[in-house]
Amino acid sequence: MFSYPFMQYAFIASFFISILCGLMGVFVVARKTAFFTHTLSEISFSGASFGVFLGTNPIIGMLIFTVLSSLMIGTVGSKVSRRESSISVFSVLFIGLGILFLSLANSQSSYATNILFGSIVGISLDNVTTLVALSILIILVIVLIYRKLKYNSFDDIGASFNSRANTFVSIVFLILLACTVSVTAQIVGSLLIFALLTIPASSAKYFAHSIWGMTLLSFVFSLIGTWVGLYLSFITNLPVSFFIALIETIIYIVAVLYDKVTRI
Repeated sequence: MFSYPFMQYAFIASFFISILCGLMGVFVVARKTAFFTHTLSEISFSGASFGVFLGTNPIIGMLIFTVLSSLMIGTVGSKVSRRESSISVFSVLFIGLGILFLSLANSQSSYATNILFGSIVGISLDNVTTLVALSILIILVIVLIYRKLKYNSFDDIGASFNSRANTFVSIVFLILLACTVSVTAQIVGSLLIFALLTIPASSAKYFAHSIWGMTLLSFVFSLIGTWVGLYLSFITNLPVSFFIALIETIIYIVAVLYDKVTRI
């Protein structure tokens, strides 16, 4: 299997994707932003359509759309009571724009459509290089704001007393989440990245009782899903996305059952 360069690239890419999903997923679950993450995955597809319309790399359009939507939602929907409505309004706007650009660029629309499902077994060395570079940048920013982000995510009452810092950290987090979705969606698909950003972290919280423990387990669960999924896809010639989604779902079911048994 590893005699094929594209499989080597796929395993390297999935390793860094798992690191990102492990780090970001814990905060996605803690901050209850799964709905926004799902919305970003849809907006990233619209951004890819915009990139195709411009005749440039789709990841540029994805970054523009997801980061802009994050800034708008983070600013307008800073209050929890307005956040869900803001997400709905801006997601409709950006998805509508994506449909417009996709129709205008219909000659290349099939390429943008591939963003929905990804192409982890067909990535190039350039894709991996871009993914690794942007992943390192995102991780560095997370490290810089880690203490404030942890405080803001796991202590709602305490964070509410410093609304200005709370808003700033929330906007930075949403931008990081947008970049994570954009960086990884082109490889694993905008539909699948939502699963990797939510399910492993949701499973990890049933086994670990510390932030670092949840982060480590979330990374391990993501890595198991992607690496085992790649292997099963290689030997069966079936879509890797199906296997990754199946494995992560099984892990989640086992985690829920484990939680119920330990509570008896």
